[in-house]
Amino acid sequence: MKLYCTALFLTLSFFCELTAQNNKMVLVKGGVYLPLYGAENKTVKVEPFLMDIYPVTNADYLKFVEEYPQWKKSNVKPLFADKSYLTNWKDDETFKGLPNAPVTNVSWFAAKKYCECQGQRLPTIDEWEFTAMANENVPDARTVEAYNQYILNWYETPKTFNNPIGETFKNYWGIYDLHGLVWEWTLDFNSVLISGESRKDVDKDSNLFCGSAAIGASDLMNYAAFMRYAFRGSMKARYSSQNLGFRCAKDVEN
Repeated sequence: MKLYCTALFLTLSFFCELTAQNNKMVLVKGGVYLPLYGAENKTVKVEPFLMDIYPVTNADYLKFVEEYPQWKKSNVKPLFADKSYLTNWKDDETFKGLPNAPVTNVSWFAAKKYCECQGQRLPTIDEWEFTAMANENVPDARTVEAYNQYILNWYETPKTFNNPIGETFKNYWGIYDLHGLVWEWTLDFNSVLISGESRKDVDKDSNLFCGSAAIGASDLMNYAAFMRYAFRGSMKARYSSQNLGFRCAKDVEN
């Protein structure tokens, strides 16, 4: 097992030079918030970080696979992506949708590598959730009924992944499309815990998620957030989905 893990790490961590990325980043100043899952009334501190203003697009991802052909549709290793990987592309270098629509059907491995080749990373769950609390006016709009209804209405709207980036609202931090376009990968998407006292306890079997979904919820009325956690809990790193994209984040340099 140790040799296998070492080989996997070396295979996944092949060298990549930093590539140019059109997507600009903005500062999220961080703060403290109460997540949906975790010990009751236990807040989480989010340090300041940078996040992409928009999700990664088809055009962005095309540049990536052109430079790193091992991530092309016909070349990607089954270990790192399932059969749905880039299934909405006609071939290795031709996508069906708009150039400025979010890239979807991308596995966690691929999304992670893309961000690393920009000198960046995927945002953590806490970073994503903290940023996504914001509406246009305030950093935490979770108690605003209209805001939660907007999110739930989107969850019921089909095929928004075909829409261009930037058509949803610009939130308090200056970021678009956290709601209303696609679901998004996070760095630690599979660290959500349902049966332990802490959602950081990653030793629990993630397959228990569906059966124990309501246990540990700090706010059972926050159905929109619950659906995100349920979706993350159903995924594995090699999976891909037509309504799942990603964006990158970066630590703030001191």
